[in-house]
Amino acid sequence: MVWVPLSPTSSDRRAPLRAPSTATMSLEWLMDWSWSLDGLRDFIATGIQSFRDCDATALVAVACLLVLFVWYCYHVGREQPRAYATVNALMQSAEANGVQNGFVYCQSPECVRCSHHDGLNQKLYHNLQEYAKRYSWSGMGRIHKGIREQGRYLNSRPSIQKPEVFFLPDLPTTPYFSRDAQKHDVELLERNFQTILCEFETLYKAFSNCSLPQGWKMNSTPSGEWFTFYLVNQGMCVPRNCRRCPRTYRLLGSLRTCIGNNVFGNACISVLSPGTVIAEHYGPTNIRIRCHLGLKTPSNCELVVGGEPQCWAEGRCLLFDDSFLHTAFHEGAPEEGPRVVFMVDLWHPNVAAAERQALDFIFAPGR
Repeated sequence: MVWVPLSPTSSDRRAPLRAPSTATMSLEWLMDWSWSLDGLRDFIATGIQSFRDCDATALVAVACLLVLFVWYCYHVGREQPRAYATVNALMQSAEANGVQNGFVYCQSPECVRCSHHDGLNQKLYHNLQEYAKRYSWSGMGRIHKGIREQGRYLNSRPSIQKPEVFFLPDLPTTPYFSRDAQKHDVELLERNFQTILCEFETLYKAFSNCSLPQGWKMNSTPSGEWFTFYLVNQGMCVPRNCRRCPRTYRLLGSLRTCIGNNVFGNACISVLSPGTVIAEHYGPTNIRIRCHLGLKTPSNCELVVGGEPQCWAEGRCLLFDDSFLHTAFHEGAPEEGPRVVFMVDLWHPNVAAAERQALDFIFAPGR
């Protein structure tokens, strides 16, 4: 079908279709030519020629726009997070005496998790930039937002939930999680309950010969005794301990959501003696959920997270967010023996795979 102009002339019909000048392509010319395959071909050729013959002013304008766009991308990538005194105040109080909420930190200047010093936000942002250079900024919006606004987030959080090191915004918050939150790993741990319990009992026999056997750590508590035997401590494997619990350690490698090479990842056996109370405290971050597999659970033992009490059960997993204020106690009789759980840190179910990879890079041990 050919569109015919309203006022055709004989010369118009006889003359071949002619392209307009390269300087202008007016609306009047568009109204005077017929749409056909030949016309379309000439139109494309004209467009190419127009681009080739584009004047210097247009080229300069395009170049300026391109330079502005590159500058904007560079500016956004190099932008530093705003500093907030509230974050530094939290860290300085811990550094003053080396103890926070009953836990002794290693004070390593290289460790983001342990070294509570000024400029943490800048260090985290630098790590994020390094990750983005090697991989991508794609999917990093929430992490970028969290680092930039860390002081505001921590300062505005209700006292019931105040992670001490890093808060990732827009994650669902609840003191306890259902077993379905990490169903595969929960079921795998529970199926291997007897394996873990047997290796613990072998380890615990050493307490009959000395008060604190090799590999065990005593933690500070207001009353009683709290011992831990780490297989993974702040993202670092403890080889000697892992060799003493080989089947339990291999089990960690089968978990899909276990936090591995990340300072927020731990796996240990935790023992509370009768009469022990752990002081109320907050965990370092909300990107994880802590899983307790009950190995030995006497009566009168409770975990309280965000003001909500729960009891452990042998062979069953209990999932909670330790960035909420929490405590645990064992008020059972001495003859009931200790409360024992196998503790492992799992990813929060709403942290995406790309975010997990980036957070492993940002919070790698020693970074």
